[in-house]
Amino acid sequence: MADRRDALKIIGAIGTTCAFPFASDELYGQHVHPPAGKQAETGPPKFFTPGEFQMIRRIAELIIPATGTPGAIEAGVPGYIDTVVSANAPHQTVFRAGLEALGAGFLALSEEQQIATLTPLCEAADKGTMKTPAERFFKAMKSMTADGYYTSRIGLVEELGYKGNTVLAEFPSCEVPEH
Repeated sequence: MADRRDALKIIGAIGTTCAFPFASDELYGQHVHPPAGKQAETGPPKFFTPGEFQMIRRIAELIIPATGTPGAIEAGVPGYIDTVVSANAPHQTVFRAGLEALGAGFLALSEEQQIATLTPLCEAADKGTMKTPAERFFKAMKSMTADGYYTSRIGLVEELGYKGNTVLAEFPSCEVPEH
């Protein structure tokens, strides 16, 4: 009989294989990550250059900004993406090509210009019509940002309100209306 961790990986693989472009063992909870907001204190990125990592941070922030709850930066999403990409050669190719296509000048653009640059990439990703390196990069970036955020404590507990394994005094019944 598989141990609990293996069972959770199998269950995770079912849900993530269809939605995300990476294996279930690359999920946030499967790796040791710096505490939220502490990426700069843990040393250089594992895969990205410092300039590339700043672009990853900025794009993640634009995808899930801080609002009434913390955003992607506070949830440690850039570190998560760096960890996932560092362990996967196909992702490395997609991210390097996409970051190169966006260009180092992306960070110098105003927020409005950055959003205008990313909007057509987002539309292509949403439609599934990615043809360019930038479009393929943005699809992977968007997926990993969402996955990193919603599997973090901030995304899962603070944003979604997940309460964990709670004990119920009784199980509510499900009543089916009669026809």
